[in-house]
Amino acid sequence: MSAMKLTVSAAAILAAAATAAAARDNIQIAGSSTVLPYATIVAEAFGENFDFPTPVVEGGGSGAGRKKLCEGMGENTIDIANSSSRIKQSDIDQCRQNGVDEIMEVQIGYDGIVFASAINGPDFALTPADVYGAIGAQVAKDGALAANGAKQWAEVNPDLPAQNILAFIPGTKHGTREVFDIKLLEAGCKATGAYDLFLVASAGADDAAKEKDALANCLEVRKDGAAVDIDGDYTETLARIAANPNGMGVFGLSFYQNNTDKLKVATVDGIVPSVETISSGEYPVSRPLYFYVKKAHIGVIPGLKEYIEFFVSDAMAGPEGPLAEYGLVSDPELARTQEAVANETPMGPLE
Repeated sequence: MSAMKLTVSAAAILAAAATAAAARDNIQIAGSSTVLPYATIVAEAFGENFDFPTPVVEGGGSGAGRKKLCEGMGENTIDIANSSSRIKQSDIDQCRQNGVDEIMEVQIGYDGIVFASAINGPDFALTPADVYGAIGAQVAKDGALAANGAKQWAEVNPDLPAQNILAFIPGTKHGTREVFDIKLLEAGCKATGAYDLFLVASAGADDAAKEKDALANCLEVRKDGAAVDIDGDYTETLARIAANPNGMGVFGLSFYQNNTDKLKVATVDGIVPSVETISSGEYPVSRPLYFYVKKAHIGVIPGLKEYIEFFVSDAMAGPEGPLAEYGLVSDPELARTQEAVANETPMGPLE
């Protein structure tokens, strides 16, 4: 899209900065630590294969990236926000307040997190209820809330191994903590009845406040050493398991697949994590990955449209591309995304 095709409001906002924006010849990207390695691969390949400078890709987290995207328009603001969770209405509202009226939502594929343990250890068939029962701070016991004192997995579920509970989980600032919280802790809390008990115990003034309290309590984990936050990358988790063979760790699917000689993966709800089960939505602990584009910068920041198209091309994001080799689960609807990008289609209202 050329600058001539910008909406009147966008053109007016960008007019004062147009000369300066044109002077910035590299694309600026920030956001999710989960999307960061994929974006870095694309950015480096883009710099090598196109007559544009290599885009600058930074982390900072999904929320921080979306916040930066919504600061306004012009050369002092970023062009793309990487995100491992879908944009929120509050982000969209903030964007609009700052003159960012059109945002393109680009789903690049899927990420899946897995539980894995030492290759020579026992098999694990987990459910979210098992995970919450093992590491939740408070659990439902005889119809009441009680501090979690389970020592072994078999105490949580007799079908699980009699192995001491030691779970290395993503730290609260880690890129995968959100999907861990929602898909495992929150889901397990509700499945075990603890959520209902938290609702009853809440001192919240209304139903919304009670629900907020209950969900916050569901996400609390044990502080007695059974659950250990890992703020570093997956190599740290792998090292912890090497030093503690009874440990169970949370990994990205790609990292696990690159270390199958050291790790044994657990099923969740009876589903083996794989590219196929994640892309189909069958495996429950997975999520789509996105990036969000400031549409008004297309035609102003050199190479922005070309970068977006390159990212979602079959050559990069397809099942045989380098992103899949690194661990991205290719989106079965990639062709639809490619069409939306080609047409510069802005996202509609959130569902």
